[in-house]
Amino acid sequence: MSYRDTYAAWQADPEGFWMEAARKIDWDQPPSRAFFDQGPAGEWFADGMVNACWNAVDRHVEAGRGDQLAIIHDSPITRSYRGVTYRELRDRVASLAGALRAKGVGKGDRVIIYMPMVPEALEAMLACSRIGAIHSVVFGGFAAHELAVRIDDCTAKAIIAASCGLEPGRVVHYKPLLDRAIEEAKHKPEFCVILQREQEVAKLTPGRDHDWHSFQYGVEPAECVPVEGNHPHYILYTSGTTGQPKGVVRHTAGHIVALNWTMKNIYGIDAGEVFWAASDVGWVVGHSYICYGPLLAGATTIVFEGKPVGTPDPGIFGRIIQNHRVKVFFTAPTAIRAVKREDPDCTYIRDYNLKSLKAVFLAGERADPATVQWVERHLDVPVIDHWWQTETGWPIAANPFGIETLPVKHGSPGVPMPGYDVQVLDEGGQPVPRGTLGAVTVKLPLPPGTLPTLWNAEERFRKAYLTTFPGYYETGDAGYIDEDGYLYIMARTDDVINVAGHRLSTGAMEEVLAAHPAVAECAVIGVTDSLKGQAPLGLLCLKKGTDMPNAQVVAEVVGMVRDRIGPVAAFRTACVVDRLPKTRSGKILRATMVKIADGEAFKTPATIDDPAILDEIAMALRAAGYPPSVA
Repeated sequence: MSYRDTYAAWQADPEGFWMEAARKIDWDQPPSRAFFDQGPAGEWFADGMVNACWNAVDRHVEAGRGDQLAIIHDSPITRSYRGVTYRELRDRVASLAGALRAKGVGKGDRVIIYMPMVPEALEAMLACSRIGAIHSVVFGGFAAHELAVRIDDCTAKAIIAASCGLEPGRVVHYKPLLDRAIEEAKHKPEFCVILQREQEVAKLTPGRDHDWHSFQYGVEPAECVPVEGNHPHYILYTSGTTGQPKGVVRHTAGHIVALNWTMKNIYGIDAGEVFWAASDVGWVVGHSYICYGPLLAGATTIVFEGKPVGTPDPGIFGRIIQNHRVKVFFTAPTAIRAVKREDPDCTYIRDYNLKSLKAVFLAGERADPATVQWVERHLDVPVIDHWWQTETGWPIAANPFGIETLPVKHGSPGVPMPGYDVQVLDEGGQPVPRGTLGAVTVKLPLPPGTLPTLWNAEERFRKAYLTTFPGYYETGDAGYIDEDGYLYIMARTDDVINVAGHRLSTGAMEEVLAAHPAVAECAVIGVTDSLKGQAPLGLLCLKKGTDMPNAQVVAEVVGMVRDRIGPVAAFRTACVVDRLPKTRSGKILRATMVKIADGEAFKTPATIDDPAILDEIAMALRAAGYPPSVA
């Protein structure tokens, strides 16, 4: 079937479409139907009984593939790699699950996982799934206060952590952060399990902390516990505008049915093939496409402890693709831009044999056409931008590589996937004509695997996602759909700026800036302007080795925006910076930069990768005359 046939089949019979997808999963008790009109936004496969760990691990051993690698851990920081087979993974997960059960952890209890990129992080997630506990992964090294907030919000019964994480040239001390978080939290977990790494052995708190290995000694391995289809599988916290993080809930059955469908149909991955998502288990990509998605498909997943540059050089992606015969590689545009900045001619990666690689997928930040074309030119494989959110758990729009490779349109993340009726609306909630910028929404119900609610915050869920456009899920993104049905995501709704009454997309301006041969990365923000209301300001990071004067680059990009978007953009100012402030998942912190430029007070985002960057940005903006009163 073609993409259009597949999408039409879903439109014609959503119930039948998802029941057919559900038959690819092992059920202890099959659901009576797919969709249940209950809860704030509906639920999927609610009366089925199923276990995510069984489907991700045990069933592959039962099928005779126990000796196949399930996980490859590659750490260029420690210069080591190791593999874990499906049989080994089953036994290790069952042992940890049994130890948790022996300490009183059971179905519905919450367990926080605070770990670096090691196989044990996936084992901890799967061990919780095995016994019906609800895991909440917090990015390793996250600030103590933010960890304390999450402990209180989910009232964690236990915490599984590591002694440390590793960054290029430094050790990140997890245990002191964990101790401070527990001290600050009002709710106290009953116990902690600590994986001691050889780079740092942490001091354990007697009576509370247990060593990973001794904790499991002599316990009875746990079997898989069936749970209801609408049993919460995990809670993943995402930043909230109020400062209180939002606990996105994922129900078990819909999650595994949807992810299993995507591995074959979107990513083209079959059992035994190697899939690499270069992300972190602390983010939704790590949940969906490092842990559960590849393992549900019976594929081999790579757990990568490193960076796109600096561990040791911009060729690290090529080395891992070659050595582990990666078929599909998934990363963030910001990672590609980091490589492009350090190695504009892609000389490092060309040292490796990449014949196993069939496609590159990008997500996390908008993939500007210049970045996509750079990868296409140097790797000669399809480069597929696709768009989704923490809330959805899997792609809203993509190019369905496993069904057919549609023509790529640079600047577009592709077409809506089955399950998503994407509509672009105006401020009054009415559909806009094709090609017109508006609020990107999804007509309800959302498909399986998407969030059914927020943890202990149903009213907040309704207000954040369902109230602005009744009958629709509000994505918070602005964009348009072209005549061929391709979606274009141009900015967060908050990043659409109003210049003298004209609504303009900062994403469209960023496309122009990124096309300049000296620009490696850029961002456009809307700053307060006394005459026009808002005016665009560009921030440019230049490629390594660029000898063009900064003033010349700025003058040229200003001219390019005038030529390609027009005088209406009123784009007159840009400044060169060494780096842009980002979250650990690679998203550029545009809203924070707007506050700095406007001279407003701001709170340093908890998810920021390096807070020192904000001081650098403030200095650069002051030099450029922002805020105006500090000229």
